Amino acid sequence: MEQELSALAGRSVRVSMVPHAVGMVRGALATSHVWIDGSIDETTIWRAYAKHYGKEPFVRIVRTGPVKYPDPKYVIGSNYCDVGFAVERPRLRAALFAAIDNLMKGAAGQAVQCMNIMLGLDEREGLGQAPISPV
Repeated sequence: MEQELSALAGRSVRVSMVPHAVGMVRGALATSHVWIDGSIDETTIWRAYAKHYGKEPFVRIVRTGPVKYPDPKYVIGSNYCDVGFAVERPRLRAALFAAIDNLMKGAAGQAVQCMNIMLGLDEREGLGQAPISPV
């Protein structure tokens, strides 16, 4: 993660990732902590998310509504990856969250998506099912 984020940023970036181990049948949640400078606020991060993920068919930016942060129960049975974040201004740290169904986005669905791309098909082909939510 540090290698790719540093390449995107054009400078060294430090990241700390915490995968969460919880009692659920399927799904995965990860939290990455990044240290920010005082000029970065929530709006700056939202714009970066929108720019990077806005046209990705299987990435949903979770921001408002009844669920303010990604939660695996809202992606189960789908190829979606829900992303979001929280900013802790006094510590100059942002926590970035991602939730996937590890049987779909983590394995089978991801394989189908990659195959579609390799064969020149629409990457969404065969992957349009909605999540089974809430579980």
